[in-house]
Amino acid sequence: MEHVKCLIIGSGPAGYTAAIYAGRANINPVLYCGLQMGGQLTQTTIVENFPGYPEGVDANQMMMEFRQQAERFGADIRDGIIVKADFSKRPYRLTTDRNDELEADTVIIATGASAKYLGLDDEKKYNGQGVSACATCDGFFYRKKVVAVVGGGDTACEEATYLAQLCSKVYMIVRKPYLRASDIMKKRVESNEKIEILYEHNTLGLYGENGVEGAHLVKRKGEADEERYDLPIDGFFLAIGHQPNTEIFKEWLELDETGYIKTQGDTPRTNIPGVFAAGDCADPHYRQAIVAAGSGCKAALEAERYLQTL
Repeated sequence: MEHVKCLIIGSGPAGYTAAIYAGRANINPVLYCGLQMGGQLTQTTIVENFPGYPEGVDANQMMMEFRQQAERFGADIRDGIIVKADFSKRPYRLTTDRNDELEADTVIIATGASAKYLGLDDEKKYNGQGVSACATCDGFFYRKKVVAVVGGGDTACEEATYLAQLCSKVYMIVRKPYLRASDIMKKRVESNEKIEILYEHNTLGLYGENGVEGAHLVKRKGEADEERYDLPIDGFFLAIGHQPNTEIFKEWLELDETGYIKTQGDTPRTNIPGVFAAGDCADPHYRQAIVAAGSGCKAALEAERYLQTL
């Protein structure tokens, strides 16, 4: 069985940054990329809010540069997925999708979180061409344009409010006859002249030649009555929540009600000594690449200090 000092799970900004710091500390990190090499960030196109790229940067290019930097410092980066974890005793045992088993003195979990989608084929068709799950990431591209936000909770209200600062018009597509958001968020969107809330609406699909040009909607008007129509928009934002990719760790780690890993104070430490969490899998609030990168740095520093105690 292979033994490693530091195993990093995930290849987004958190995972790669952890690998950079762990590599520079000469602890020979091994990183498994997971399902999506480069993480959720690679589902967008241009990143304009990451420091150091004044003209913006292609998301895939940026993550490749993260990887190259980690490899420069000796990180062993591998394709593959960790499918099983056993944190019952040290060294910790983990299993890959190829049934390879590893023992690790420290583990940095940077598996991220996946945005929830409606399940429409058009969401995949127009991904990066008008469909987004991050207003902060992509809102700038829709300045003075018309967009729609799907969802009725606090996240949807926050996204709509943010987009209203940039866009000429923001529709909120809400399937219920009310908003689930807190009172303060309700008042914020209801009082914003740029935001129009479409209650009891569902999205049937999207249309457009070279990107999203509109949405096919259905409005419920009664028990057996509905109205179908097309809504011209330039962008379609999903704000119905995220699902942290933490399923295989739930037997061992403390998670919140949604599945995010609980960490101790402002540290990346989990309830298991030597196991650390970084990035979106432990961040239900910010979900930004720069925040994830910073948490990856903290996790690697903590792993280095922990190893010195063994």
